[in-house]
Amino acid sequence: MSLPLSEAARKLPARTAPLSKTSRKRRSSTALPLFFYTLTALFLLGSAGSLWFFLTSSGTEVRMLMADTLITTQHRHWAKYLIGTEELDKRVSRYMAKFDDYSVVKDQGLVRVEAVETTAPAAEAKPAVSIEEIQGANFKGKLLIVHDPKKLRIAVPGTKGKGEKVSSMVQRLDAVAGVNAGGFVDPEWKGNGFQPTGLVISGGQIFYNDGGMNTPNHIVGIDKDGRMIAGKYTAQALLDMNVQEAVTFAPRFIVNGVGQIKNQADGWGIAPRTAMAQKADGTILLAIIDGRQPGHSIGASLYDIQQIFLEHGAVTAANLDGGSSSVLVVNPKHASAIEGIAPDHAAGAAATTGKKDGTALQPLNKPSSEYGERYLPTAWLVFKDPDQTGIKNIWEGLDPRKIDASKW
Repeated sequence: MSLPLSEAARKLPARTAPLSKTSRKRRSSTALPLFFYTLTALFLLGSAGSLWFFLTSSGTEVRMLMADTLITTQHRHWAKYLIGTEELDKRVSRYMAKFDDYSVVKDQGLVRVEAVETTAPAAEAKPAVSIEEIQGANFKGKLLIVHDPKKLRIAVPGTKGKGEKVSSMVQRLDAVAGVNAGGFVDPEWKGNGFQPTGLVISGGQIFYNDGGMNTPNHIVGIDKDGRMIAGKYTAQALLDMNVQEAVTFAPRFIVNGVGQIKNQADGWGIAPRTAMAQKADGTILLAIIDGRQPGHSIGASLYDIQQIFLEHGAVTAANLDGGSSSVLVVNPKHASAIEGIAPDHAAGAAATTGKKDGTALQPLNKPSSEYGERYLPTAWLVFKDPDQTGIKNIWEGLDPRKIDASKW
């Protein structure tokens, strides 16, 4: 039923009188100068910002830090828009030269690995690894502390033609914990993770070598006595030194307890990181830093990692593969051997242990890739019994020149 006219009229919205021509003219004459004032202010601010960014020392520092950060990512070529192609090439070459310089500093042999008496009750009670939270102004991460360096082994994929997630390696090989290790061939950052770069040694055997026996490579490894070896070595030299586990990556940045990176400007940008160090008593430190995740962790420079290691008493340290590869996985099946794991993570991950449906353990950190863990060719794994790992040479009989790293 329709409403009476008087009542309907009361429910209609009030109508305002139209603006006069004079009012409209006054409003438009005010808005136009305001628009131009705003545009001018933005232009001046942009110009001032550009002048600061490109012409001042503080702006240049920020610009170089941004360029270094891009250099460590799949978008290295973008750095040319900040510093130019010529400067980009020079900067990359300068870093490589510095890495070589760091590698020639003579190791004074400060590490004395303490013998672990496994039959003693105290040794049985001591966990194989401990985990600590580490953080800085722009980053968060984990520090995996391995008390006996001889418990570490380099693990490799179980299937030819494709890399393997660290979580899968830890579960398949029944390890206590694991982190990513060396570099790998990664076409357009979409590689299958199967082909390492340089050299891989596991259990004292050369698993992979894309050069000759006398080709030098930047190495991060452990010898038969549990001492960390880092620097530039040939495959033959490593065998002569009784190196048991090794991968290729750089740089070595702590030598004889002295940091080689002098400041943040030389810290190779901000990124997710994985790095390895050793204390004088043989204890291994593995830093895993999250990054590229605003609100959680942006990332760290190598200088940041160096300072963390020095604060923990490291005498030797070297960089491992980082970026979206950085990952830490622990196996709740061996929870008694892990100190510092959160109960909720242990309970959640333990539910997947031993399942046959392909469900893998979950990383303890937060990898930067939106797709989660990457498929990798190598990982540092901690074992209760490193002599009974079942690690096999997946590259045996393969010609490195014929491996297609882009084929899935």
